[in-house]
Formats: sequence, C-alpha cells, structure tokens
Amino acid sequence: MDEGRERTLISVKKGLLRHPVLTGAGSATLVALLGLNAAAIVRGLDSPWLLGTAIIADMLAIGAGVLAAARIVLSAEDRTEASQAQLEAIVDSAMDAIITVDAAQQIVLFNRAAEQVFRCRRDQALGAPLERFLPQRFRAAHRSHVERFGETGITSRRMGDVTTLWALRAGGEEFPIEASISQTGEPGNRFYTVILRDITLRKQAEDTLRLQQQELRELSARVLEAREEEKAHIARELHDELGQMLTALKMDLAWLRGRLAPGELAAKADEMERMLDQTVSSTRRISADLRPLMLDDLGLAEAASWLVEDFAKRSGLTIDARISDDLPLEALSKGVATAVYRALQESLTNIARHSGARNVWVLMALEDGTLHLEVEDDGRGIAPQDLAKARSLGLKGMRERFAFFGGKFEIARAPRGGTRLRLRLPLHGVLREPGPESPA
Repeated sequence: MDEGRERTLISVKKGLLRHPVLTGAGSATLVALLGLNAAAIVRGLDSPWLLGTAIIADMLAIGAGVLAAARIVLSAEDRTEASQAQLEAIVDSAMDAIITVDAAQQIVLFNRAAEQVFRCRRDQALGAPLERFLPQRFRAAHRSHVERFGETGITSRRMGDVTTLWALRAGGEEFPIEASISQTGEPGNRFYTVILRDITLRKQAEDTLRLQQQELRELSARVLEAREEEKAHIARELHDELGQMLTALKMDLAWLRGRLAPGELAAKADEMERMLDQTVSSTRRISADLRPLMLDDLGLAEAASWLVEDFAKRSGLTIDARISDDLPLEALSKGVATAVYRALQESLTNIARHSGARNVWVLMALEDGTLHLEVEDDGRGIAPQDLAKARSLGLKGMRERFAFFGGKFEIARAPRGGTRLRLRLPLHGVLREPGPESPA
C-alpha cells in the first residue's frame, strides 16, 4: 500500500508538470489572490465588502485546487490500475507457468499457465507454501537453495543445469520441468519468481531416443561380434585345413623334385615350389588379417606387438611402440580385446593409406584402472570435414564400439601436425569372467 501511495504522488507531480496551461493559470490566480488579500488587509474594516470578497476568493481557490488535485490523483490511480491490469493480462497470457513467492516462500502470484500445469486453481494456490508443488524428497534442499540464491545477489539464473527437476501436481503426480529463477526487492523483503515449463513429453521422447540408441548400439555390437566370429572361423579354416593341404602339397612336390633329372621338368618343379611358398605366405597373411590366432592364444599385448612389427615391415614406416609388458590384457574379455586390436589395426591402415606420414608413435598403457591407447603420426593430418563424411564408417564404427563398452574415442590433429587417435577404456566391468569362454 505504501508503495502504491508513493507511485500515486509521483504520478500527481508528473501530471501537474505535464500541464503548462494549468500551471500558468494557477500562478496568475495565486498572484491575483495575493493582491486581493493585501488590499483587504490594508483597508481592513473600512471596506468590509473587500474583506468578504477576499475570503470568498480564497475559499474558491482552495476548492478549485482540491478538485484539480483530486482529479489528477484519481486519473493517476486509474492509470496505475490499468497498468496493473495490463501486467496481469501479460503474465496470464504467458505460455510458461509463472509463480512468485515472498521471502517466506509463500505464493503471491500464480498465472493461468501455472493453473494448467499444476492442475490447481489460483485461489487455492495463493498464500500456500511453494513446497506444496514439490515432491517431499526435494523440499528441504529446495528451500535452502532458494535462500542461498537470495544471498548471492544474482538477479536470475537457470535452475537444475545438470539434473532434471521434478515438480508435483495437485493430484500427487510427479512430472519433470525446466525452470529459471529471478529475485527482486531488498534483503528481508525479497520476491522470487520462477518461470517453469512442463517437459514431460520431451523427457519421454529423450528417454525413448536414448533407449533406441542403446538398442542400436547393442545390435551393432552383436553384428560386429558375429562378424568377428565368422572371421575367426574362416581364419581357423585357412590356417588349419588349407595350411595343412598346402604343406602336404609342398612335401609331395619336394618328393617329386628329388626324382626328376636336371632339365626342363626340374626347372618347372622349382618354379612350382616358389609359387607354392608364396601361396603359403599369402594364406598365413590373410588368416592373420582376418583373426590373428595369437590374440586368442597369447592375449592383446602380444597380438598388438606382432601387428605393429608386421605393419612396420610391410609399410616401411618407422614405428615407435611402447606397449607395457605388465598390462593385465590377457584378462580382457574377448570382445574388448578384439575391439582394441581392431582400433589399432584400423588406425595403422588409415595412416598407410591417407596420411603420407613417415613416423608413427603407438602407446598402450594402464593408468588408474583405465586402458590408454594412443596412435599418432606426422602426416598431413585429418581435416574436420573428413570426420563428418558419411562414408567414414571405420571411425564411426570404432566410436560406437567403444561407447558400447563405456569407453571414449577421440581423434584430432596432433601437435606434430599429423593425426592423433586416443582411446580410453575403463577395465572395470570388461574383464573376462572366470571359466572357459565359448568357442568362436
């Protein structure tokens, strides 16, 4: 009420200042009254008619002034009420729920959208504590958060930047919201305004999308697992069946060469033996590319060391590999070991095909229960648009594969100018369970 009177008086003063004609007329009337009163005082009882006229004029002037001031005051109050009504109409027309509470966190404003969101009439909400619309488990914390916010002096901020906020409808139903809070007033007489939005549908859509992504990730992991199993089966067949047949054929050819006289047939047998040796080498290489048997027999560390050495021989690149010998990589589950091995293999293949590098650095270490794999080169480096290409399936596949295992996969330009791949994989939960694994 005091604030309303103060605003009214300010409006009266502004109203008077905005009427120069009225101000001029008032000034002239005041001068005339002063002259009339001076003449009446001088003449006194000698001119009773003059004294009466002065008294009547003073009364008329005072009445006119009172009427004019009252009119301006009423006009200012009307304008204040109109502004208040307009403000209330704007607040009521807002699509988001708006709630204002006082320092005791009692509701003093509750707009129409808040009625719809909380399913509570305004007359039932006004004067009620804000805790009425909060789940029981959040009430104590919310009160202390609002009090601390009042002490900060910050005018506004978003609420619940990290976690999802929850509210309570009048019927007892909880629902998720996003909200922002602002404050006005002086210490001890503050008002807090919360603007909130019901995000039930968006939260449901996000949960559905997250579930679908998880299902697709699991499907992708199962497809990759089936693919690795098929590769392992083919590699085993090449190594065992075809390898044994080629070895037997080589023995038969050696027996035949020992019974041929020097000449054209012996030279042809020598040529066949050389071709047979190349076939055996190609078979072993293809089998190793499909699925290195030492990955299953000796573990990831040995398989990674062999892969780096073999790649250096075939590509001609200088590779500085640091693979810790004390890594418990033999305890990794089969799927995780395969994923790390394939990431290293894919990285080296991309370096040989696209980077134009001369030197490569490989690091595989264990730190704080997390497996670290880094592959870096000094080539031309990868461009951001290359990462966004729709056909960059190798990089996307690695990222999704390690996301499924709870790891992180990063690829960016290296300080040396080339490309650096970083892989972080927590080993907790991905170690091999005790007992024999099912065969591939």
